[in-house]
Amino acid sequence: MNPEIPIARFEVFAGGLDHPECCAFDRDGNLWAGGEAGQIYRIDPTGQAEVVTNLGGFCSGLALSPDDRELFVCVAGVGIVRVAKSGEHRVFATHAADHKIVAANFLLFDRSGRIYVTDSGQWMKRNGFVLRLDPDGRGEALAGPLGYANGLALDAEGRQLFIVESDSDSVVRFEIDSDDRFIKQGVYADQVGRFPDGLALDVQGNLYVCCYASDEIWRISSDGAKTLLAHDRWGILLGRPTNLTFGGEKFDEVYVANLGRYTITRANLGIRGQLPANLQGK
Repeated sequence: MNPEIPIARFEVFAGGLDHPECCAFDRDGNLWAGGEAGQIYRIDPTGQAEVVTNLGGFCSGLALSPDDRELFVCVAGVGIVRVAKSGEHRVFATHAADHKIVAANFLLFDRSGRIYVTDSGQWMKRNGFVLRLDPDGRGEALAGPLGYANGLALDAEGRQLFIVESDSDSVVRFEIDSDDRFIKQGVYADQVGRFPDGLALDVQGNLYVCCYASDEIWRISSDGAKTLLAHDRWGILLGRPTNLTFGGEKFDEVYVANLGRYTITRANLGIRGQLPANLQGK
């Protein structure tokens, strides 16, 4: 299958990063990312990066709080760490009720300020879970066991949650009912590249999936049709891509964290992304 857009459309936005896995924009146009050795980077709109603090462990998923004042970061061996933009930080959660977090991987906020987070568990052990935490840190395990639960995306209405199962190369979907209970709707898409990782939605409901082991991005339409959006056969501009976020002046560019390299790359898609919680009030 030929990719929809050529890899030449991508360019390096920021370099010199220590194997970034995730990235997210704040309201000032700064892009935040984490590093392999615990670095938290703030990258200005020109692509210049500075280390704001170090959390002491591998940083995977991160998201900004709905008020845009803090970052919440998944840190290996710790759980979820709360980070002020000044760099001050403290552990936010190591458990969700009785569930001890084994491998916090990805997180996002809903409009009410609750955090959805994946605990990947162990590879091929099918002991991954989706957790939900209140702003005060109290939480519960909502779904599982799952196969290496990874990236998440929540639809605009906050009623459908998409979850990557990396060890089955698939995306599963859950409905969140009016009582905030999870109802599994089943596999949303299978055979999605090799080792799908991060997710993002656009305003039309298309789902974008970064595939770590195949250096690809797939798009899944709202009716479930799969399209290979981009592929880098050399693994340079998409080098073990893990997560992506939308940004740019018109919010129609994708910014991709390349865990296998030292860069965040970007490309214009010509379609606006769905706003994360912290940008909805901008």
